[in-house]
Amino acid sequence: MAKTYEEINEKIRKKQAVVVTAEEILRLVDEKGVSAAAAEVDVVTTGTFGPMCSSGAFLNFGHSRPRIRATRVWINGVEAYAGIAAVDCYIGATQTVEGGRTPDGRRNFSYGGGHVIHDLVAGKTLRLKAESDGSDCYPATSFEKEIQLRDLPSAFLFCPRNAYQNYNCAVNLSPDRTLATYMGILKPKLGNATYCSAGQLSPLMNDPFFKTIGFGTRIFLAGGAGFVAGPGTQHNPDVPRTARGVPRRLGGTLAVTGNLKQMSGRWLRGVHFKGYGATMLVGIGVPIPILDESILEHTTVRDEDIHAPVVDYNEDYPQMTGRTIGEVTYAELRRGWIEWEGRKVPCFPLSSYRAAREIAETLKGWIRDGGFLLGKPVELLPSTV
Repeated sequence: MAKTYEEINEKIRKKQAVVVTAEEILRLVDEKGVSAAAAEVDVVTTGTFGPMCSSGAFLNFGHSRPRIRATRVWINGVEAYAGIAAVDCYIGATQTVEGGRTPDGRRNFSYGGGHVIHDLVAGKTLRLKAESDGSDCYPATSFEKEIQLRDLPSAFLFCPRNAYQNYNCAVNLSPDRTLATYMGILKPKLGNATYCSAGQLSPLMNDPFFKTIGFGTRIFLAGGAGFVAGPGTQHNPDVPRTARGVPRRLGGTLAVTGNLKQMSGRWLRGVHFKGYGATMLVGIGVPIPILDESILEHTTVRDEDIHAPVVDYNEDYPQMTGRTIGEVTYAELRRGWIEWEGRKVPCFPLSSYRAAREIAETLKGWIRDGGFLLGKPVELLPSTV
């Protein structure tokens, strides 16, 4: 049994494609087996929704009169990188508002680039300020205006590193120090644990060797249609794996892009981690075309098959020792506690499994109704096979 992208897309056009989510395929395989399910199903949809720090947007805010070649730009007080062209800038999700202070004098991390991007997508009016040294062809040295997303000449999301294949379970082994981290607040003496993945729904867990994911793969991106732009930064498929190929460490990542004007604030949300800073929640869904039985078999991964490395964020993570203190399965994490040295440690997700399920269902509907064709990648992502 073998299918092609062209055959599956033709079925999608005719609204005849059989599409199921990464949860539904588990039940189908239990009922009918891998071979029968692979013959029946055309696409399996996946989803993830969680904080993804390596995210941001390219914005063109239009020429001023007289013209300016912006060397510094702020949007709602958050600096965007302007060293691109005259009126282009890139705003990163983790950049925080400049000069903000809490009442006791500490930096205010509660508003950042992720909030700016969300506010734009939500249709809000924002204040842009630009500065320049001036030149003969770009004489203006300052420029301010109010902007809305609909009025920008162009705006697109570009995230250099999203959708990690696996991620750490974070703990704190300090005897007395509470930690404020990008994995949330971690209590001393292994008082709690946090994790960040949709597990069996997660896109790269359902295609662990990137047999269908590459440059040009069409995806659900923040409520609109986007594309895989290539491997994300820190993409590392050469990690320890289980017997069935499931990564036991962080593994692969995706660089993704799409038109910001087609996206939804429901799936792009600025968030603040107390004591750490700002980031952004991003919703991503990847369709897995079932070209053969081996691809189908990989989509049957379950939470009990996926092992997250347990990492101490007091010493090992900040000092980059490479040490892990053990592994736990996502089935254990999702029950709300893990057992460690004879005691129950409460654990909390930073990503939303319910939202990941909604993304997979939404993408399923788009494909089933003929409105979303699969993008055949021009080149697959780097893999270990």
